[in-house]
Amino acid sequence: MTRASLSKSSAGDAIVSLKVTLQGLRPPIWRRILVPASIRLGDLSEVIQAAMGWDGGHLHSFTIAGRDYGRRGVLDDVADENRTTLAGVVKTGAKRFTYTYDFGDSWDHVVTIENTEPVKPGQSYPVCVAGKRNCPPEDCGGIWGYAELLEILADPAHPERDERLEWLGEDDFDPQAFDIELTNHLLAIRAARSGSPSRAVQTP
Repeated sequence: MTRASLSKSSAGDAIVSLKVTLQGLRPPIWRRILVPASIRLGDLSEVIQAAMGWDGGHLHSFTIAGRDYGRRGVLDDVADENRTTLAGVVKTGAKRFTYTYDFGDSWDHVVTIENTEPVKPGQSYPVCVAGKRNCPPEDCGGIWGYAELLEILADPAHPERDERLEWLGEDDFDPQAFDIELTNHLLAIRAARSGSPSRAVQTP
């Protein structure tokens, strides 16, 4: 998260509750996150990636009311995500928008604006407050590739199972797993990696 966005955050900043749901999978994979209204879309991308469990090694974009937002100079024909805040999106009356991560695998997320609320004393933001199910592995081939992966892993006798586990780098992959403490730890790491404090707002 950039220092520019941090400078506009204060204890009086409104907090927006967002539900982020990965499209095309059942049962759904989702996270509920609370973020300052002043957060810029570029920083919101970092929050969404960390909350969902993405590593952040791929391109992304937002589509809001038919207009695409992304990193200018990296993507063509997009509005600058670092010149638009979530508060600005809320003011347009938008109730939901799309966030796409990895244009190859095309992971589309529906971001629903649930409500706004005042900050809570002692609470740090952004924060993940709820969620369900594990994030798909990076570069697994999108929705269809992930479905195939789960099918292979569920069959101990499948000839490709050991190879897929080796590719995953773990003895087992639990698609139902969700650890909220780990998720918030990853949020803090992502912020530290970007060279800024781990939270956009911290109230007294």
